[in-house]
Amino acid sequence: MESFSLILAIVVVTALAFDFTNGFHDTANAMATTISTGALKPKVAVAMSAVLNLVGAFLSVEVANTISKGLVDEAGIRPEVIFAALVGAILWNLLTWLVGLPSSSSHALMGGLIGATVASAGFGAVHGDVLVTKVLLPAIAAPLVAGIAAMVATRLTYRMGRGADTKASEKGYRAGQIASAGLVSLAHGTNDAQKTMGIITLALVAGGAVAPDSDPPMWVILSAGLAIALGTYLGGWRIIRTMGKGLTDLQPQQGFAAQTSAATVILASSHLGFSLSTTHSVSGSVMGAGLGRKGGVVRWSTATRMFVAWGLTLPAAALVAAIAEWVCGFGGWGTAVVAVFLVASSAAIWKISRREAVDHTNVNDHDTPEAPAEEPAGVVTQAIAAVTPPPAGPSEELPATIPAPATADPQAPSAASTV
Repeated sequence: MESFSLILAIVVVTALAFDFTNGFHDTANAMATTISTGALKPKVAVAMSAVLNLVGAFLSVEVANTISKGLVDEAGIRPEVIFAALVGAILWNLLTWLVGLPSSSSHALMGGLIGATVASAGFGAVHGDVLVTKVLLPAIAAPLVAGIAAMVATRLTYRMGRGADTKASEKGYRAGQIASAGLVSLAHGTNDAQKTMGIITLALVAGGAVAPDSDPPMWVILSAGLAIALGTYLGGWRIIRTMGKGLTDLQPQQGFAAQTSAATVILASSHLGFSLSTTHSVSGSVMGAGLGRKGGVVRWSTATRMFVAWGLTLPAAALVAAIAEWVCGFGGWGTAVVAVFLVASSAAIWKISRREAVDHTNVNDHDTPEAPAEEPAGVVTQAIAAVTPPPAGPSEELPATIPAPATADPQAPSAASTV
């Protein structure tokens, strides 16, 4: 019994450690555009996001139930399996954070759980229908839906603001950004904090501490909410830089459209119990907002790196988790070896990150690998620009950092070039 109690405690602590990495890994989802446009100061933004993540953790348990009751067969799961799953998810989160890529913490967790379960109980212990309908299909649909919604919302925003005073308009949209960023943070708490609740509940069921099909206990909800809030407050500045400056340069109007679109998609998915990737949703909405402004440029080199990371997340986390489960299968010493490896690897990644620190003082700096100053317009950007009507007024769709010229934007294609 003591051995069981120890492994269950290790699993709970490791799950909360994952929740912490989820918080600072996904802070960019809520606050990157708000910080990049100057609507809020960086430290104020992450503090606000942390509080709302905590509040959101108490609003629903549908996603937690998807993980604890639906994705894998509870009968074939041991606490060591869940520990191995968390090892794969944490290491992938830390590696992608180190290189500043906004990959999905949700998919890292799912991949880890699937890999460890297959290594322990075989493929039959994974519920394929739940995996497809509530994980894989939302992963494809979320960025597309959020991106299209953000692109349409951006165009409508500029059209509605046609002829308005530029400074007054931007001030109003910055206020709107703050409200929409708060909504994204709240939505993030309702979706991502629940994933850790589901994992801890699954461990408690596997260890016999709670009955099968139980909802997460209150102490699980509270601890998961606090862990993700603390991680959010510390801020994943590297990924914030990529999301805010690396994908595209956003004006307040675009930031408002992107965040509102993403929040709507995330909240709807949480209500339906879909284990949605907030990273995919927000990244898609940011790119859609970038394409929605005439003359806006999406940096496709950064987007391509991000897409590759998305595709690797599930299999990479699953592979690491499967290896960890195999080692844990040797008994207590195997579990100890995996735990030491996790701590040592995490410490090494943190030490490497200190060589080029990114924090609230330099998160908006330009000319960095994550946020290059210039990138030529790609084929998609040029195609979108070619079919976009020219601006009707001097205040519409002009970059915030460039004074309005007397003539049309030289970056915009001429009438001859669109034929």
